[in-house]
Amino acid sequence: MLAIDPDASNDGSCACTGSVGGTCCKEQPQEQQQQQKEIVKNEIESMKIIYSSLTGTAKTFGEELIRQLLAAEKNITIKELELVDITEYDNDDLLTETSVCVFLLSTYNVEGPLDWFTKWLRDIRYDWRVDRLALQKLRYAVCGLGDSAYGDEFNVASQQIDKWLGQLGATRIYPLGSCDKNADQKAQFDEWARQFINELHDKQSLEFSPAKIEYGSDGEEEEEDEEESSNNKEIDVDGSGDEMLDVEDMGKMAGKLKAAKANRAREEQEFETAQAKAKRSIGTDDGVVKKADQPRAMVSPMLHKNLTKQGYKIVGTHSGVKICRWTKSALRGRGFCYKHSFYGIQSHLCMETTPSLACANKCVFCWRHHTNPVGTKWRWQVDDPKFILDGAMENHYKMIKQLKGVPGVKADRFQEASTIRHCALSLVGEPIFYPHINEFVKLLHEHNISSFLVTNAQFPDKIAEMELVTQLYVSIDAGTREGLKKIDRPLFRDFWERFLDSLEALANKGQRTVYRLTLVKDHNTEELDNYVELVRRGRPSFIEVKGVTYCGYSGASNLTMANVPYHHEVVDFCQKLCDKLGNGYELAAEHAHSCSILIAKSDFKINGEWHTHIDYNKFFELIKSGEPFTDMDYVAKTPDWAVYGAEAGGFDPEETRFYRKNRKAEAAAEAAKTAATVAAEKAAAIASA
Repeated sequence: MLAIDPDASNDGSCACTGSVGGTCCKEQPQEQQQQQKEIVKNEIESMKIIYSSLTGTAKTFGEELIRQLLAAEKNITIKELELVDITEYDNDDLLTETSVCVFLLSTYNVEGPLDWFTKWLRDIRYDWRVDRLALQKLRYAVCGLGDSAYGDEFNVASQQIDKWLGQLGATRIYPLGSCDKNADQKAQFDEWARQFINELHDKQSLEFSPAKIEYGSDGEEEEEDEEESSNNKEIDVDGSGDEMLDVEDMGKMAGKLKAAKANRAREEQEFETAQAKAKRSIGTDDGVVKKADQPRAMVSPMLHKNLTKQGYKIVGTHSGVKICRWTKSALRGRGFCYKHSFYGIQSHLCMETTPSLACANKCVFCWRHHTNPVGTKWRWQVDDPKFILDGAMENHYKMIKQLKGVPGVKADRFQEASTIRHCALSLVGEPIFYPHINEFVKLLHEHNISSFLVTNAQFPDKIAEMELVTQLYVSIDAGTREGLKKIDRPLFRDFWERFLDSLEALANKGQRTVYRLTLVKDHNTEELDNYVELVRRGRPSFIEVKGVTYCGYSGASNLTMANVPYHHEVVDFCQKLCDKLGNGYELAAEHAHSCSILIAKSDFKINGEWHTHIDYNKFFELIKSGEPFTDMDYVAKTPDWAVYGAEAGGFDPEETRFYRKNRKAEAAAEAAKTAATVAAEKAAAIASA
């Protein structure tokens, strides 16, 4: 550093007292002096990173952007850097905002934290009382986070906000970023952030440059200005604005004013519904997006990280396997899941997997918190079915071995778990979506592994093409079009037609079929008549009715514990459903611990005893025989403790019931309430007889 001598003369001689080493500044190399002149930091007084997020992705990206900005401090000085949740930001402050604002906005097709800000900004954009340069003191950049599987709705909110900010006079520092969850979203964001930070190095980018014409290359504002000009000329054809009108001409003028007002209203409606377009796209050449030569992997690096953190083992590019909590419970002798009560499955012999992590729905009760990809068409790489099965089994066995040190694991159960006997294709996503699902199921049967395949009733053709499985499920989450849209939030526009076609395809299968109904209080518990029609359409062998499981707050769902029904409420719903169905269906089994009831066709009540369980050895014999068979050819007797109304409530008496702290009393009270309900129903039945 140079020190200035206050006693130096002003005659042009050097005023320095020498630098470190005693060298005068005039004697320093000219190149070094030039470098000192060129190193000029851009100073930014304040920057706010404003994020909108349901699942936390935008907040995570905001924190990452802060780290990258701090790492670039050699060229940029930001005196005040703040991360702000958009729900905590006062919208009116935007009108006087002088900070550089970076908006990281997640777009969903459900209600979210961005809705209020979007509505507020749209209102001031189209309010004629608001100055068109109301945000001229604002400098901004917008990056949208969304899912391209939603088609026209992909990042639409961030596109509109980016457009409206510019149209209100704000200075866009960098073009709109568009990061797709169905691709490598993290890599796309990192690239956008890198280029945005590079733009901050250029001092001219930070200069205020409000423009009345935003998106001029798209002609949107130019058309608007032309229309306004045209309207003004139309109104003023009989004279200038300074001239007086004759009374006879006022009628014509009123008509023209009315037409101008209508044109203005139409124009604003067009702007409100139009899809915004950025000036240029990130990662493209001349605005032309390059198509990938080959399909990409379904599981991006970021998604792989998230799923692995949740306990998944990813197999290949689109499959996964995970240990169920009931597997751990069974290994410790603490009970099996409801499938043991209903169908005779022992949980420690069951592998939960999926050959497709992608789904065509985003159900409100999704227990995976919407971390899986979505889509309506398979556009990813396709792995070989044998590779998937081998990888799933290998990872399943590895996870089983890791449990050997868990306190309470029984040695005999641990040894038995080394042989997989059942496969639940219901982990996450849509297994039937996988192009080679039939080959995959055949491989399961060749290994003497039973197959329980669950589908969300959005691929009727796939259901029709599906070959024999041990048991084929269809999720019936609502009885009406509106209810299904509210609960399942499907991607297909013709979701209801696909839903009904799937049920009809199920009716023609001629094998064990199941409707799986998840009850959500205040969502789908009042649609009994509609459910009756759906049952008659699909004629399933069984109907599983289960109370929704609350998985905690995910941000992507508004469910709370208030939406979880009690077991006696599920029983009451099932009884009413059977009453409306009339003869043909009855309450057959239950698993009170899971808040689950099994309704079965009366055909499975043989000689007064329920036969809902499966003879698995018989099933494999029938499969290998190649002869046609029906769902009645491999039934087994349901044990007494699993039958509906039994004192055990579907809990295997050979297992040890484990209660969490303070839950035993609650469970006893619930069991007593259920027993009272059953007793009352029996008494009513006897009285009516």
